[in-house]
Amino acid sequence: MELPWLGQHCSERACKQLDFLPLKCDACGEVFCKDHIRYDDHKCSSAYKKNVQVPVCPLCNAPIPVQKGEIPDVVVGAHMDKDCKYNPAQQKQRIFTNKCLKPGCKRKEMMKVVCEQCGGNFCIKHRHPLDHDCKRSSHPMSKAGYAALTRASQTAFKSTGAIGVPSNGSLQHNRCR
Repeated sequence: MELPWLGQHCSERACKQLDFLPLKCDACGEVFCKDHIRYDDHKCSSAYKKNVQVPVCPLCNAPIPVQKGEIPDVVVGAHMDKDCKYNPAQQKQRIFTNKCLKPGCKRKEMMKVVCEQCGGNFCIKHRHPLDHDCKRSSHPMSKAGYAALTRASQTAFKSTGAIGVPSNGSLQHNRCR
């Protein structure tokens, strides 16, 4: 043994393993190895100070305070009989109630997703006017989107010399004569 002063021995009587990374129990203050650090593993007499669990009502999901010496099941039962704010009608409320108006789509959303063009309610997949065949306007997209497409098509037509169809419907030929 080159460094006998390093590490500590496990406080568990049957173990006494020399551990170079000992762990100290936060309830009793004794030093243990990794195999005996849990309260149950070393039968900690002070575990009741730290091992506190708060029962939760199965109906209303509220934490139920339990005093020392009381049986949690009895306290939760008394809460369910007297103080429980469980509402069966609230349980049946549906969250996903906004059905998509796109024909053939059965998706429902938590929030309304309303199309700016036609005012219809759609799912996330069909929220854009091009995705649900919007019939409200002549160009089914936002004004900014339509302007961007128009600019892109005009620059593409000018650079390739192709024939373009602007929004007024007249044909143009962008080649020099």
